[in-house]
Amino acid sequence: MVHLDPTRPGGVPEHASPRAGFVVSKAVGNSVVRHRVTRRLRHLVADRLGTLPAGTALVVRALPPAGTATSAELGADLDSALRSASRPRRPKSGRPGARATAPAPTALP
Repeated sequence: MVHLDPTRPGGVPEHASPRAGFVVSKAVGNSVVRHRVTRRLRHLVADRLGTLPAGTALVVRALPPAGTATSAELGADLDSALRSASRPRRPKSGRPGARATAPAPTALP
């Protein structure tokens, strides 16, 4: 899972390099497994940071299957997640399941 924030928080210069952070919970595995996943992700993200706009903040959250995934699988998942996160979002049309409001009744002649 990837969270991508292209906006620069206050005080971050426009020319600042993209930044990345990693979240690897205990659900991924023991300490050795978590650190291995973090090292693999750090290496994979380093190769892709140049494709992100300057000042972008990227957070990569490793899900439990990452503990047994190969580096190639992690790379493919990361590329897919980055493509998804980079797509422009559609504006929300309202709450899910909310009913559309009916037009106001018109007066009868």
